[in-house]
Amino acid sequence: MLGMPSSGKSTLGRQLAKELNYDFIDLDKKIEVSEGKKINEIFNLNGEEYFRKVESEQLKKIEPDSRLVIATGGGTPCFHDNMEIIKANGISVFLDVKPFKLEERMRNSKKNNRPLFSLESDSLADTLLKTYESRIEFYKKADIVIEGDTDANTILWILDAHFSKVSK
Repeated sequence: MLGMPSSGKSTLGRQLAKELNYDFIDLDKKIEVSEGKKINEIFNLNGEEYFRKVESEQLKKIEPDSRLVIATGGGTPCFHDNMEIIKANGISVFLDVKPFKLEERMRNSKKNNRPLFSLESDSLADTLLKTYESRIEFYKKADIVIEGDTDANTILWILDAHFSKVSK
């Protein structure tokens, strides 16, 4: 599952994994466990470049064909040839939620735990738009692009319609 922060990668990924009887991995959580720190702490203490290196290393550690649904971090596909790794090892699904909707979701959740996006910033909408525009070329390489709101059953239907290797 690929997409911007608050696009639904983790929520829908968990639901999809349950429907498929697969395991679920949240790549950010995997990084937090391996580093012993929250993502914000890693960014603050070591910087984004270090984080992106660790993120790529953790992605590469995931065994191909492991019957997993993986929610990547929002920037994962955009660094260190990660998108090629993702595509070579499974089916990639981009949840294309527009920046205005992402801002609404972030503000409604009231969670201010995203290192590149502060809810306290007056420029959150602009930051989301600029980030979306800089990442879209990577996201659009996904095998499947789903625009707007969706649910796990719709994703499952699309996967079943397009890929015979997905089975319950």
